Amino acid sequence: MQDSVRKVLIGTTIFVATCVIAVFGYWMAGWSLIEAIYMVIITIYGVGYGEVRPIEDPSLRLFTVLVIVAGCTSAIYVFGGFIQMITEGQIKRALEERRMTAGIERLNQHAIVCGFGRVGQILAEELLTAGKPFVVVDTNRERLIMGENRGMFVINGDATSEEVLTLAGIQRASVLASVLPDDAANVFITLTARELRPDMEIIARGESPSTQKKLIRSGANRVVLPAAIGAVKIARLITCPTAESLLSGEKAESDFNDELGQIGLRIWEVTIDAGSPLAGHTISQLRAGEASTYMIVAVREPDGTVHTQPEPDHQVNPGDVILVLYRTDKCPQFTLRE
Repeated sequence: MQDSVRKVLIGTTIFVATCVIAVFGYWMAGWSLIEAIYMVIITIYGVGYGEVRPIEDPSLRLFTVLVIVAGCTSAIYVFGGFIQMITEGQIKRALEERRMTAGIERLNQHAIVCGFGRVGQILAEELLTAGKPFVVVDTNRERLIMGENRGMFVINGDATSEEVLTLAGIQRASVLASVLPDDAANVFITLTARELRPDMEIIARGESPSTQKKLIRSGANRVVLPAAIGAVKIARLITCPTAESLLSGEKAESDFNDELGQIGLRIWEVTIDAGSPLAGHTISQLRAGEASTYMIVAVREPDGTVHTQPEPDHQVNPGDVILVLYRTDKCPQFTLRE
């Protein structure tokens, strides 16, 4: 693109300079200014009119020839630069699409991300960081350009189309994530993907809890409700800030808590206040008679020191925070005493 712009600028400069010099030359030969301008225009543009005045002087004839050559050449040069500016972008885009298609065809056991909005962009960045090959499918060209600039494989198209999913390599992919903000679109994508690949892992995003069953019936293996996860995360930060702080060291703590809930477990924190009947007790004493119903995952001291999987003889003191993993159907008795 820069080369074509440079051609236009150079050609325009030469063309304007030729016109000015030509007008000045005819004027110096004794022609009026209007006659000189008229002569330059019909000469350069090849209108075919007769000469304004008979040109009998050999030097003036030679000058006219130079005006024709310089004027026509510079005009063609400018025109060519404009054509290059138009076609260069199209050719470049075609080459990029060809390269993108070839790269996608080489992928195997990759992920297909349908939707490149807020959730899709975060998901793509996580996959990029993890080194998991993937293809992004979206209809928003501007957002896809952002992905291209990050080195992602992208396809500009409707993910509900079988042709687009086939182009994304659905027959070779290991998983498809439909993360559009539109529940209906996610249902259609799930149906289409399940029809093309009955054995494929499909993860779908849902905005409304009522859509979860529809997505599962449509063929989704897992359904993620970002709004629900966010609400649970906020509630955990309010009710158990220490537990969330301990878990956030490895990030994705909300996913961890979700998985625990699915298997009937829960994490809770107990703060040992001054004068608490639990103060001075060891871990083994706290777990006496209930060893099979819960586990003390960590103990955090007031200075911030964290003891993960504390020893049975570890003593808890006032100000300590105990992180407990327990079955949801059996609350530890010592927490009730506290």
